[in-house]
Amino acid sequence: MIERVNLTTSDGETLEARWDRPEGPTGVAVFCHPHPMQGGSMMAPLMVAVTTLLVERGFAVLRFNFRGTGESSGSHDDGVAEIHDVEAAVDSAREVGLPLFMGGWSFGAGMALRWLAGQDEPPPYSGIAPSPDALPTVLPPGPKRIVLGTRDQVVDGEKIRSYCESHSIDLVLTPGDHFFHGRGRKIGSLVAQGFEHRP
Repeated sequence: MIERVNLTTSDGETLEARWDRPEGPTGVAVFCHPHPMQGGSMMAPLMVAVTTLLVERGFAVLRFNFRGTGESSGSHDDGVAEIHDVEAAVDSAREVGLPLFMGGWSFGAGMALRWLAGQDEPPPYSGIAPSPDALPTVLPPGPKRIVLGTRDQVVDGEKIRSYCESHSIDLVLTPGDHFFHGRGRKIGSLVAQGFEHRP
């Protein structure tokens, strides 16, 4: 089931959002999109493919457009005010009353992890190719996975490897570049496995 909704942030912006739900979901995932200044949106091909796979695995998925993207109000704030966008999505997802999971791709993966850093009891996290340059230096404990392509031309793979090692994050290297053209189902499966894994 697909439902288009609007989210309201704590600083007054209205975000275009979309629910994709299976029958009888067992969890709810907030999935954040790539950099809007580089064409990223909740409808980017990999976002759609991963969402489809997650729904097949029983997750209700909430995607949204960051401020200034698509029909969302406001303007891009270089990852500062966007934390309010993530919070608005999490608040909406929590209303479902199912276990919460956090994910994203590229800029969105970094934003989800930055939100996670401020939580005392964080949900499981599974991110795709975040940039290592603006990631939090301190993270709370809990299940975390980062999926990275072996030919990623955007992200510094060595920096990500070092970051994952120092923060006990499960790093999964898989064939592909930053965009994983044609490999959406495989990446979605790796994201889902990150959500489902309990060490």
